Amino acid sequence: MACANTSWSEENLSCSICLDVFNSPVSTACGHNFCRTCITKFWDEQVQYKCPFCNKLFNTRPDLQVNTFLSELAAQIRTTVRVKEQPYLMCKKHERLLELFCQTEQVCVCLLCTVTDHKSHPVVPLKEEYEVKTVQLGKRGADVQQMIQERKLKIKEIKYTVELSNKDADREIAQGGQVFTALIFQIAKRFAANINILLLRRILTSCIN
Repeated sequence: MACANTSWSEENLSCSICLDVFNSPVSTACGHNFCRTCITKFWDEQVQYKCPFCNKLFNTRPDLQVNTFLSELAAQIRTTVRVKEQPYLMCKKHERLLELFCQTEQVCVCLLCTVTDHKSHPVVPLKEEYEVKTVQLGKRGADVQQMIQERKLKIKEIKYTVELSNKDADREIAQGGQVFTALIFQIAKRFAANINILLLRRILTSCIN
């Protein structure tokens, strides 16, 4: 696989229909390779089925065979190209690298942008602004964490106060119940004493009579 990768290039792994690196490559009966989508669409638009590369005619629509070897090589080529192009961001208007940051409009700009659309706007190197934004983001993260901790502490204090209030309320209710019970007992005692006095008077009255 390593030897094949060094001897094959992006041009060798390009579909002759779309001229791009193979995507799901398949082989025809004549031995030529195409993207599955490309050859399928090509045959859908043709009256006769033929190879787009060598023009070989087929009596019936050929069965396409998946080319696993080309699939692996094409995947490696696409990954290499994607990694190679990733770091380079170009200004769409001037086709230059985005090296600066406009602090007025908060966008990345190239050197030519500073003398056209962003003239008189304060700009700084992109790396410098990245470092500033990173510090600001870290500070905001610390502030948010501190706020969260303060809120948690406040909630804990409120919860503790509620628990104390509930305990005080339970104690007051218990004490109130005891007072009420004692009061009822005293009333009942006095009521019973009054009844006993009345009964005693009636008995004495009946004896005298």
